Amino acid sequence: MERLFKQLDFIIEADKLKNIIRRNYISDGSKRENDAEHSWYFVLTAMILSEYANNEIDVHKVLKMSIIHDLVEIYAGDTFIYDEQGKESQKERERIASEKIFGLLPEDQKIYYLELWNEFENNITNESKFARSIDRIVPVLLNMKSNGIGWKENKIGYAQVYEISSRIAGGSSRLWHCIKEKLEENKDKGLFYNNELQ
Repeated sequence: MERLFKQLDFIIEADKLKNIIRRNYISDGSKRENDAEHSWYFVLTAMILSEYANNEIDVHKVLKMSIIHDLVEIYAGDTFIYDEQGKESQKERERIASEKIFGLLPEDQKIYYLELWNEFENNITNESKFARSIDRIVPVLLNMKSNGIGWKENKIGYAQVYEISSRIAGGSSRLWHCIKEKLEENKDKGLFYNNELQ
């Protein structure tokens, strides 16, 4: 029973992911998404687009990475991809948080999910590269659909979005080619903060 109680404690704690609000809005622009919504959307997107990975991948492993990758944000908070100052302490904050959240699990599961989370963070395996590509695609899709509300609100220009989004190619050159085209199509449609004129 001790094992089951630990697992239930972890599951209950993971519900707190619903309280972590991100900078991106959902597609209709009516509200910001929370981390749980992001994780669900990440899983769905990875599942549907897995055929476009640069290399052969274990899709089931990618889906596991997708659903756990942001659990650390329960304690570490969400670090906006364009927040250079926040990134300075992000790795250490998230490392500590990973020990705390996965430490709630029985030892064998703690080790397994910590290793899986670290694999995603290290971005070396085919699975982690593809998963990180999908993590970059999701906010781009939502911003394009919501008329760039998150980009404009956070003063993010086209060049910044292009630079961050170009990392998609690491896991899927085909998906990057498609997203690049979409970004270029939308460049002059007012989706981006016009920081070139500031």
